[in-house]
Amino acid sequence: MTTSISDLRQDYSLNGLDRQDVLDNPISQFEVWFKAALEAAVIEPNAMTLSTVQANGRPRSRVVLLKELNETGFIFYTNYRSQKADDMAAHSFAALTFWWGELERQVRIEGHIEKVSEAESDAYFAVRPRGSQIGAWVSDQSQVIKDREELLQKQKELETRFENQIIPRPVYWGGYRLVPDVIEFWQGRPSRLHDRLRYRLEAKNWIIERLSP
Repeated sequence: MTTSISDLRQDYSLNGLDRQDVLDNPISQFEVWFKAALEAAVIEPNAMTLSTVQANGRPRSRVVLLKELNETGFIFYTNYRSQKADDMAAHSFAALTFWWGELERQVRIEGHIEKVSEAESDAYFAVRPRGSQIGAWVSDQSQVIKDREELLQKQKELETRFENQIIPRPVYWGGYRLVPDVIEFWQGRPSRLHDRLRYRLEAKNWIIERLSP
């Protein structure tokens, strides 16, 4: 490696973030920033790091995709037998992180996890690409497998099984909703003096606070 990791740095200068710049409701504010990420052609702006805690207290993180956002929370879909599902069954609190480097922005979200209804999961599964529907049946997510050929063979078998049929949602696949009680908006600023505004839910009201960088 010719470049020292310690020498890597970026001085942020695109925007600032003050209280008068944000809306009173953090979901509405997130929608404003998400729209800006779309307009800036950020690669997969709905990609978010989901952090969970295992039963033994050890944390785990991975990137998943936001598939719906409304006043009830942030919704994503996965295998209910996966490692993340095991974690969320053990500890019902989790965190999400969005990073939009092109805008020098980060959003952190904390809250409790709940499953969406079967009807919601059915509705989303029905509009997924057919290949993704097959993939949900193919993958025993997080389980050890011999090689990729094992996956491809199972894929062929399932494509034959469901040929010319509507593919039903596997009972072990569906959605989760993170219901937020903390949402923080981070805007990069020069000299690492970044702007941080945190929304904190207290007695059903959102309190907005500025945090030191």
